[in-house]
Amino acid sequence: MAVDVKQMKSLTLAYMGDAVYEIYVREHLIKEGNVRPQLLHGAAIRFVSAKSQAKVLRHWLDQEQLTEEETSVVRRGRNAKSGSVPKNTDVQTYRYSTGFEALIGYHYLLGQQTRLEELIEAAIKFVEERG
Repeated sequence: MAVDVKQMKSLTLAYMGDAVYEIYVREHLIKEGNVRPQLLHGAAIRFVSAKSQAKVLRHWLDQEQLTEEETSVVRRGRNAKSGSVPKNTDVQTYRYSTGFEALIGYHYLLGQQTRLEELIEAAIKFVEERG
């Protein structure tokens, strides 16, 4: 049975997107080589925190860097009701980060590798420069 990614629940997309983004961030940090192994986790948090993801997404939305379809995926992710919010962030930041993760998961599950990597590279660059 094939799953229709475009009909998938936003929180499912975000669940996948969270894992995918984390892998790309870890790979980036390892390839950079300037983080000692015992400090890799701490370095990764700078990129994968809800606050960083929300900042990246707000920037993309402000700069109109997403397609209409991508903006729709983000909106669905942002509006999804998760039932809980981590104690270290506010609801709005958490919702934006969920939208970011949903977008990453969406491209990953559709196999849109080129666009996925464009977005992830742009996110990493943004956090490094302005994070």
